[in-house]
Amino acid sequence: MFKEYLQYDATGLAALVANRDVSAPELLDAALARLEAVNPKINAFCTPMIDTARVRAAGPLSGPFAGVPFLIKDIAQHVKGVPTSAGSRALKDWCPDVTSEIVLRFERAGLVSFGKTTLPELALKGCTESPLWGATRNPWNLDRTPGGSSGGAAAAVAAGIVPAASASDGGGSIRIPASFCGLFGLRPGRGRVPPGPTHDEFWEGASSEHVLTRTVRDSAGLLDAIHGPDQGGPFRIVAPERPYADEAGRDPGRLRIGFSTASPINQPVDADYVRAVHDTAKLLESLGHRVEEARPAIDGMALARCYLTMYYGQTAAAVEHACELAGACEADFELETRALALFGRSLTAGEYVARRQHWNGFMRALGDFHQRYDLYLTPSAAQGPARIGSQDLPWSEQLGMRAMLKLGLGRQVLKSGLIDKVAARSLGRVPFTQLSNLTFTPSMSVPLHMDRDGLPIGMQFVAASGGEGLLIRLASQLEVAAPWAGRRAAI
Repeated sequence: MFKEYLQYDATGLAALVANRDVSAPELLDAALARLEAVNPKINAFCTPMIDTARVRAAGPLSGPFAGVPFLIKDIAQHVKGVPTSAGSRALKDWCPDVTSEIVLRFERAGLVSFGKTTLPELALKGCTESPLWGATRNPWNLDRTPGGSSGGAAAAVAAGIVPAASASDGGGSIRIPASFCGLFGLRPGRGRVPPGPTHDEFWEGASSEHVLTRTVRDSAGLLDAIHGPDQGGPFRIVAPERPYADEAGRDPGRLRIGFSTASPINQPVDADYVRAVHDTAKLLESLGHRVEEARPAIDGMALARCYLTMYYGQTAAAVEHACELAGACEADFELETRALALFGRSLTAGEYVARRQHWNGFMRALGDFHQRYDLYLTPSAAQGPARIGSQDLPWSEQLGMRAMLKLGLGRQVLKSGLIDKVAARSLGRVPFTQLSNLTFTPSMSVPLHMDRDGLPIGMQFVAASGGEGLLIRLASQLEVAAPWAGRRAAI
């Protein structure tokens, strides 16, 4: 077995295979040994594909990441004939009859996928806990969540099971777990990575797919492998100037960067996270960039309301679709999921469309901001990762929710102003990431700092549309100036 497995990123492992210093089966054995050693502690792995992986590792393999072990997020990224549970008891036995385009592209890149990673039900929460798979734990502190919804992917990479794992981001689900687990997480802009063939886009275009990695060059190389339009897809966006792998190490130039530490929904921001932003601003200035406090002219609460309206409507549609696919009934879903679906069904089509049309205002305001600044810097989150179980609803609220469901009071509850209270509670810890989703822009979380408890803190940078290359250039510069690869979870 390859004993130096943990010392290499995906690019490094691929080079070893290409040079015949190690074989793909040896790498798979090393990944499986690491899985056996740490997964009982973190619970990041849910659906095995080991037999198929052994056949694939035996070759022949080709592609830039030939032979590198890999894991797939258990939602939307389908493998034909393998269950896609989406973290839900309602879908635990449902198998798709088609493989997703992104998975095919991972395969063409030579990756050896040997299983799927955990997530909250239907990817709806900022913590990765579900009745189906249980709680996934943060390798940096097993009492804390790795975040969500790509929490299983983040935990698996941070614990060294794989050097990279697939992820998706509809409200921060790449960047938040990256921040909490000390990883690099790049969220591509709308249309950069195709979600076909089962969808033209996810969550009104707010969600996009990519990976979580330890190094910038892995993220860049894997984006090269998966970006670009697919057959029959609706988007033909501007192609990058050069391969993303060539952006890593390239001089970003002297950038204009505006930053803010204020929560857009007026909730507290932890002092360590405020300090981390100011320290990042100083680091950026030392690298020659112009940095000043500034934020887009956007009403954060209005954006949160629009995000939650989409979130409710998408949950209602997802529950209905899951029932059609798997023959499930609504009682098979978690209580909170059923409540969210009720809120979605309680909205009128006119209300949903009106809120969707407001996104244009956010896009235009961010576009104006990017006329003056190349990037927008914030913390990736406002607070550190929650303790396992702390996000569970109190018993009294569960009783109220059950009564609301039984009586069908979703419309009345929404009219009571609940949406603002939900925004404060559910987005209070993670209020910064939704801006990028609702404006379709690329963004990233860079693991530059640690908090007082020894947990990672990520810094979010938001670029204008098409700015993935710029983000990679800056991230690569920061990776050299403030290396994070040496900081590893002691698990």
